[in-house]
Amino acid sequence: MTRIGRSDLDIFPLSLGGNVFGWTADRDATFEILDAFHAGGGDFIDTADSYSAWVPGNTGGESEKLIGEWLASRTPQNVVVATKVSQHPDFRGLSAANVRAAAEASLTRLGVDTIDLYYAHFDDPETPLEETVAAFGDLVTDGLVRYVAVSNFSADRIRSWIELAKAGGSALPVAVQPHYNLVHRNEVEESIVPVAEEFGLSLVPYYGLASGFLTGKYRSAEAAQAPSTPRAEGAAKYATPQGLRIIDTLGEIGAAHDASIAATALAWLRAQPTVAAPIASASRVSQVDDLLTSARIDLTADELAALDAVSSWSPAS
Repeated sequence: MTRIGRSDLDIFPLSLGGNVFGWTADRDATFEILDAFHAGGGDFIDTADSYSAWVPGNTGGESEKLIGEWLASRTPQNVVVATKVSQHPDFRGLSAANVRAAAEASLTRLGVDTIDLYYAHFDDPETPLEETVAAFGDLVTDGLVRYVAVSNFSADRIRSWIELAKAGGSALPVAVQPHYNLVHRNEVEESIVPVAEEFGLSLVPYYGLASGFLTGKYRSAEAAQAPSTPRAEGAAKYATPQGLRIIDTLGEIGAAHDASIAATALAWLRAQPTVAAPIASASRVSQVDDLLTSARIDLTADELAALDAVSSWSPAS
């Protein structure tokens, strides 16, 4: 178990991504995935109010609704649910009124009294940051939210949020959710990690498997350069000579732990400074065990150094 920032949220060090629920995982698959994750020790679920509004016929909130139905059906103990605001078609931006209305809608879909961890999903330059910080603080004061966090914010804006929260007596953020993995390192390590270390924030990174590239499925440049799905197209850009060397190194290290390339990539991410739990999603229940395995692999100092060396100045940096 690990703790998120300076909160009292103790979690299994892997977060199950809910972006696929209501998209590539229907209700039955969602329940199977959540059942397997929880049975394997998982207790940290990540979603957003906008998931999955991009799917034809969806309006947003589908993931939260399915998670809420699962929570009501299973009544699991000590599950931590994180969700986000700013991208739902009906609740765009971070104005105070919008943040409050979106949180209330999320609570209804999730069927809970309090959101454990509530993220500002994307920065909103059209709303004064003071207004947003105060709105999140009011949600904590009123008991709708336990802890606040930020996602996709720059280091400067995170620092400004913290300064405003301290000045106004509002709840301080406890976590940051950045895009971070073995082929997308430099921006996070150079700017976000130092802020997280200074203020005791935990990182909960998304895209931990680089759109599937770090599963090893695209081990040849030819396979990645002939994409047939949006996911493959997202992975294709990483199939550079360096990217393929990263895959080879992951394969060698994973073999020593009887672990997959994907599990090894997530284990590397989990071992990075300030990272509490990488986020990874599964569209099929058969993928869950591999994700859980990643949280139980302890890479050696030499293995971490080898991965650091091969991924330095990675192609997406």
